[in-house]
Amino acid sequence: MLEPGAVAPDFELVDHQGQHVRLRDFRGRRVVLYFYPKDGTPGCTREACSFRDVHQELQRAGVVVLGVSPDSPQSHARFRERHGLPFPLLSDPEGKVAQAYGAWAQKTLYGRKRWGVARTTFLIGADGKVEQVWRRVRPDGHGQEVLTALQEGAGGKP
Repeated sequence: MLEPGAVAPDFELVDHQGQHVRLRDFRGRRVVLYFYPKDGTPGCTREACSFRDVHQELQRAGVVVLGVSPDSPQSHARFRERHGLPFPLLSDPEGKVAQAYGAWAQKTLYGRKRWGVARTTFLIGADGKVEQVWRRVRPDGHGQEVLTALQEGAGGKP
């Protein structure tokens, strides 16, 4: 489990356009890195749209938003287009980045246990260190929750 003050693990994933995205490419900027289970599901759609709705304000604060799930780049492209998402969605098909961030957990659904993404968000500072972590995220209004924390100075000034 990553905690505030830890160095955020670098990664390279493919985005919705098939382009390679590395965390280190954003050094010098703050990054909101949010992990979600699946494109198009009700909770994941509400969470993504909550970030969409505050995206301009996050950009004005100099913050980059990156969404990560196990879905394919093609699925991400459809999801982005359907909901007008203005930020990159990254494909982590084997869950390796989610595991490195502690956002991979055993879940139980209808009595069956399986491993999958635990809805988790990280605010990563310009220096590459974790500033804040949101675990067990509730999708509704999460984008605003993150923006409010930034405005209130969580993890330093926006």
